[in-house]
Amino acid sequence: MKTNFRKIDKTLFFCMIFMFSFGLLMIFSASSVKASLLGEPYYYFLRQLFPLILSLGIFMIIIRIPISFFKKYAHIYLVAILLALIFVTFYGVTINQSQRWIDLGFYMLQPSEFAKTALIIFMASYYGKNKDSKNGMVILLPMIIAAIIFALTYIQPDLGTALIIFFITGSLFLLIPSEQKYKKMIIQVMVIIVVGFFVVGIFTGFNMLKAHQKARLDFTNPCSKYLTGGSGYQVCNGLIAINNGGLFGVGLGNSTQKYLYLPEPHTDFIFPIVVEELGLIVSSFILLVYALILVRIVRIGNRTKDLGSSIICYGAALMIFAHLVINLGGALALMPLTGAPLPFISYGSSFALNLMMILALVQRVEIENKKRIQRSLLK
Repeated sequence: MKTNFRKIDKTLFFCMIFMFSFGLLMIFSASSVKASLLGEPYYYFLRQLFPLILSLGIFMIIIRIPISFFKKYAHIYLVAILLALIFVTFYGVTINQSQRWIDLGFYMLQPSEFAKTALIIFMASYYGKNKDSKNGMVILLPMIIAAIIFALTYIQPDLGTALIIFFITGSLFLLIPSEQKYKKMIIQVMVIIVVGFFVVGIFTGFNMLKAHQKARLDFTNPCSKYLTGGSGYQVCNGLIAINNGGLFGVGLGNSTQKYLYLPEPHTDFIFPIVVEELGLIVSSFILLVYALILVRIVRIGNRTKDLGSSIICYGAALMIFAHLVINLGGALALMPLTGAPLPFISYGSSFALNLMMILALVQRVEIENKKRIQRSLLK
């Protein structure tokens, strides 16, 4: 255990611990008003803390297991997630107009979060074995499975997670060494889907979306729609929070926008609370830590000689990057608000557990990188 731990990327590990700890602090602060209304000041804090402790234990277990084990059983994990997503479609628990969760009694499981990692591991395993294949059906099979998972996630509805799955799998497919004609085909399909969505939406008034999703597409000048409620109200209050914070912030715990002006200050809109309470200087530092995490993950992926291991690393980086772009873009009114948690910081136990798992896999790749280098030096 100690030998494995000594071989992990220490910079990445301490950045991870720092960001999760910072997230706990901000969840406690941002959720304090809502938690007090429930009569439990530590309600959200404790419901994030205990899963994080469990996640850290799982992290320590994963870094001891060879990557080959996860690739060997990747298809079983993927099938389990597919079955869970189908179950959620018919019997899932509905919260905030979305049917995304399975109530296990002691834990609310959100399968769509784990679908991202399941697809990444499956693509790592599958393309590692079939990297030299010329058969179109063989090459495109993971993309077909990804399309099924995209559809199951979209109808929950969970547009944010569906878009992230779309982005991760499409980007990974373009990164793997395969026939250019199939890459061109996937690009064409992705473009057709995106263009088709907006063309059909324009002619139907986006009636294929739920009312709250339609409102989120209108993100321009959100403060002009302040009194109408919906996403314009949320985004405008987020911008007010950022304006309140200035360079140095109003002080930890002193946010005014968390007093029910922002309906979800501890989830999708936690970054505006960070800026309001701690200021732009601290917020900029947090963004730099995100950048450092992404650089370290990509560096590990570049160092490995195994295609499957590199896919795991690049998939992890793409997942974190996609969440950052969608969350910050929506909160800052730079793009439609689709709903995606901010990595490490937003409240959400399934997301935190899944993030810890994929980072543990990245660290396992780094351990195997260092073992390979040691073996080569001994020859």
